[in-house]
Amino acid sequence: MPTSHLKNKFIKDHYDVVLVGGGIMSTTLAMLLHTLEPTLKIAIFERLGRFAKESSSAWNNAGTGHSAFCELNYTPMDSQGRISITKAEAIATQFELSRQFWAYMVERGFVSDPEDFITPCPHQSLVFGPEDREFLRKRFEAMLESPLFKGMEYSENFDKLREWMPLIMEGRSPKEVLAATRMEIGTDVNFGALTRKMGKFLLHESEVEIFLYHEVKDLDLISGGDWELEIRDRLHNTNHSTRADFVFIGAGGYALPLLESADIVQSEGYGGFPVSGEWLVSFSPELIAKHQSKVYTLASVDAPPMSVPHLDLRTIGGEQALLFGPFAGFSTKFLKEGSYLDLPESINFKNIRSLFGAWWHNLPLTTYLVQQVAMTKLQRMNHLREFVKDAREQDWEEKVAGQRVQIIKKDPEMGGRLEFGTEVVVGASGTIATLLGASPGASVCVSAMLEVLERCFPTRMEQGWKEKLQGMMPSYGKDLSKDPVLLHQVRSDTARILKL
Repeated sequence: MPTSHLKNKFIKDHYDVVLVGGGIMSTTLAMLLHTLEPTLKIAIFERLGRFAKESSSAWNNAGTGHSAFCELNYTPMDSQGRISITKAEAIATQFELSRQFWAYMVERGFVSDPEDFITPCPHQSLVFGPEDREFLRKRFEAMLESPLFKGMEYSENFDKLREWMPLIMEGRSPKEVLAATRMEIGTDVNFGALTRKMGKFLLHESEVEIFLYHEVKDLDLISGGDWELEIRDRLHNTNHSTRADFVFIGAGGYALPLLESADIVQSEGYGGFPVSGEWLVSFSPELIAKHQSKVYTLASVDAPPMSVPHLDLRTIGGEQALLFGPFAGFSTKFLKEGSYLDLPESINFKNIRSLFGAWWHNLPLTTYLVQQVAMTKLQRMNHLREFVKDAREQDWEEKVAGQRVQIIKKDPEMGGRLEFGTEVVVGASGTIATLLGASPGASVCVSAMLEVLERCFPTRMEQGWKEKLQGMMPSYGKDLSKDPVLLHQVRSDTARILKL
């Protein structure tokens, strides 16, 4: 018997598109598809009672509008001392697409009050010591060659740094070797609020159906090329099924086991290792007044890129807070509200070699994670005091962030290797896709979902979708690093519409 949930909707026998998960990726793809072709029958299944309760939740990520302004791991230096800004330019370009689509939705009234989900927040990079200062200087010089980073400032001057980051500079000696860069046009993004705004719009669209407390448990490719989905109604403890022409798995940590259940060749050899994050959080008005930016530094030796220490200004629900971290935690769950059996149940004959290979070739990372998990609050406060010299324990509280699954891919030489980026995985038929990985994650949600459209709907793209997308996002398909006039136009337009 069919089940009802929102607006007396029932699970139909068939949909054009099924989206698994109610996070930033699924809702972004739903908005794109519905805008491009409003007659598509779309269903979204979310296992929890609200959209954006896992990785997209404001407290479960850093909220950085990742535009490569301050993230030092996006600009590696080779053995010859040369800085590559290729990745930084790519990520900055992708974030500009996100801004343009968000502005498009605001202009057309699809979402309201942009200040609820995006606010201005300068992005800064800070380094300590002569060697890292030289790296930052070279990075600054390299980045100034790209119009994407026009306006970036660099300083080693004590008074200037005190002006930029007064909280961090308190109690420091003018003789200490420091250097920093600053981009005034950085942003703080509440991806949870944005996701729920898109979900609210979709909820009232007749061709889009949203089912909360519904978990997709299994996927099977059946004759005719459709996907059959087994769905559990967690509220009423009943099982149901439906079919879909196309499936997108935007289920965060649960994307990996669902991809494996689909039994497609592209899923073979993938493994996952769950890593949770934890913050030190302060709501002290005195401290917040002294730190009105995001400050990133270099990751410690053997630490993964997503563990880069940063002290962030956040704006959540109209209130400001400071976050410091992330510190790594550990749970065998793939989601915060998952099962402790997630990790052991994910191991199989197809990925055991990948998992072992990645572990064997990353023993220092294992040591780092063990040390992080064992840290006490006092030890975390001592780490914070490298940034904020006189940080008081009573001003900071511990808060658990989101659960991430570190992706491990099959490698012919090492058995398995860790993947730290964001990767779209598409089945050979183009009728199923998912997103794996972490940083830059939500910031490039629009670019990632455009890749899904390009790879899974190539005919529709050529028959009109591409032209419509260029109308929504003027820089779509263009290289902003080589077009400063267009870059200035889209940044000015989106800043005005998004009230930045």
